[in-house]
Amino acid sequence: MADLIRHHRHHAPDAGQIPVPHGPATGDEHEHYPGPPPTPEQERAIFSYLTHPDDCYTPDGTYWADLPLRQRVAFVNKVQNEEALAEVKAIGRMMKKDPLSPISWYFRNAVLPGAGLGLEGYVLFSIGNLEPLFRSTYPTCWGKNPTDCSANWVAAVTYLEVIGIMVGQMVVGVIGDWVGRRWGLIQDAAIMFVGLLMITASWGLNLNGWVICYAWSLFFYGFGVGGEYPITATSSMENAVSAGKISTRDDRLHRGRKVTTAFLMQGWGQFVNQALLIILLLILHHGDGDPPYSATTTQWLWRLSFAIPAVGTLWLVYYRAYKMPHAGRQLAAAKKKSNVTGYDMDSLRLTCSFFGGRLLATAGTWFCNDVFFYGNKLFQAQFIAVLSGDNHSVMTGWIWNLYNVIVSLVGYYLASLLIDNKFYGRKMMQQVGFLMCFIMFVVPAFHYEYYTSPAGIKAFQAMYFLSSFFNQFGPNSVTFLVAGEVFPTPIRASAHGFSACIGKAGALLASVLYNYIDTQTKFYVVPWFGLAGMVLTWLFLPDTTGLDLKEQERRWSYIRAGRENEYHGIAIHPKHLSLWERLRGVGKHYDPALDHKQKIEDIREEWGAKERARQQKESGGAPTGVDDLDDDEWTDEVHDYFKNTAPKDSLKHDATAVHMTPASVSPSSEAMNEKSGLPGSSGSSN
Repeated sequence: MADLIRHHRHHAPDAGQIPVPHGPATGDEHEHYPGPPPTPEQERAIFSYLTHPDDCYTPDGTYWADLPLRQRVAFVNKVQNEEALAEVKAIGRMMKKDPLSPISWYFRNAVLPGAGLGLEGYVLFSIGNLEPLFRSTYPTCWGKNPTDCSANWVAAVTYLEVIGIMVGQMVVGVIGDWVGRRWGLIQDAAIMFVGLLMITASWGLNLNGWVICYAWSLFFYGFGVGGEYPITATSSMENAVSAGKISTRDDRLHRGRKVTTAFLMQGWGQFVNQALLIILLLILHHGDGDPPYSATTTQWLWRLSFAIPAVGTLWLVYYRAYKMPHAGRQLAAAKKKSNVTGYDMDSLRLTCSFFGGRLLATAGTWFCNDVFFYGNKLFQAQFIAVLSGDNHSVMTGWIWNLYNVIVSLVGYYLASLLIDNKFYGRKMMQQVGFLMCFIMFVVPAFHYEYYTSPAGIKAFQAMYFLSSFFNQFGPNSVTFLVAGEVFPTPIRASAHGFSACIGKAGALLASVLYNYIDTQTKFYVVPWFGLAGMVLTWLFLPDTTGLDLKEQERRWSYIRAGRENEYHGIAIHPKHLSLWERLRGVGKHYDPALDHKQKIEDIREEWGAKERARQQKESGGAPTGVDDLDDDEWTDEVHDYFKNTAPKDSLKHDATAVHMTPASVSPSSEAMNEKSGLPGSSGSSN
């Protein structure tokens, strides 16, 4: 067997090393000395930074969720406080070097990944904003008793957009898992750009013709909007673990924040849309917002409001096509490990078998949430009319809505701050959010006359704004994250797209139902969806807060191999399972001691595959089945351990033997922080 040749890199001298008597380690010692097999204590020291990272495990190797309550609180608070302090210091160093660098960092890591959702939020919610203007300008078309337009086509403006979104979520979700994340990102941006051009240029020989053209243009645009949900969620989540690496410290501590900060751009899209409409109305309507509004003013206003985001969408097409070459890297690696070239039907079948309860949770809770969220947004003018009184000026309603959007943005940001907190996190945030939405709607439902009277209108306003706050600081943010997070990589986009599609069925229900019931009846109907969402969350949704994505992929590798009962790791810890899964006995095989041994053997198998592939590459061949041969963070002690304990001839140069399990190794936090410029950051968005 040819001698193994490895190019050593300088490594962190304390990571996984055993103290030696010949002086301090420098990180540059690379000689390999044969010796006796390591003792269990030495083995644990060598692998501790891989198998028991200090942000999840105590020094004695106890997982944080296995600690008694008082010790658990102390451990979690210590880790989170240290991480927060490290981030504050990193921001201070960045500002000292360049005062504007935190802004550019936020732009790269939040604005760019969420740009598609920001544009989507801008356009999607403009319908509810523009409806009162159309109703005032074209009463014979958008009024209660239209004579120049078909009432069905006016209603179809809302229906067709929602249906387009649903189709896009399903189709692009499958495309994202079949063709790749990058193709889905580019395709969505291109469709949204063309859709905006169609909306801006829509017209007809009469008002009814214009409404029909407008509705179908929104359907086309909605297809691109729908695709943004699964593609943005999965790509943000997978890029949060450093473009192909399965797990990092940042993944465990900040994965939720990474995805949520991209998602909250939807709120900024709503804010910019509402602010721009107010500014355009003041400019085009002689400095005031009071009726009557001329047809010329209305036409210029809404066309300009759609033309402006078209410019940003065209730039987004360019950015995704030329600046995001690695968006699908993790999916490609997962497919290669499973020897899958097209759509992974086996993974889809196994997901339905093993994660059916999770599909029910992600799809069902999203459905309940969208009855709240989109129903309120599409028909917000009617709700705000209750708050502002019988005012015929669209400006009054728009200003009230701007207040509501600002309250929602506060909820978005608070969700991004607490969604990774192990004592609050995803599941608790969603349950509390649903409960508060239920309370804020059920109270005025049964005392409607009082709360809409001068005596109770202030309380009504407070409850309406609080419902917006808790919807963002709850189910609207959490559903977007967990719908991809709780499923394996090969079908993550499909599962997210399916869940989002069922969610939009809730929006479609609201858009149809709200046309036939009055405002008070809406308050009678809507609260129970909040209560149902809370129950579904409690029963079927697992809590993945703090759970390493690497462990989910490890568990998935055992499921694919038909050895699900042989997996003993933290992915089946009761803390990370739903009540339904615990009742079915999914967590009965959890065993930290057995899992430690399994982890080392999984790492050994990957190490052997990479060493064989490296030999093959050095001998002039093209390595098969293994990517990123030099893209690991194993210390020399790990390499030496495997080399000295490998069975004879186990690394013989044989191309057919190159195989990897989905287990992989988390890079050191120091290396990740150097790449990103911030502790707990994953660097660029692509």
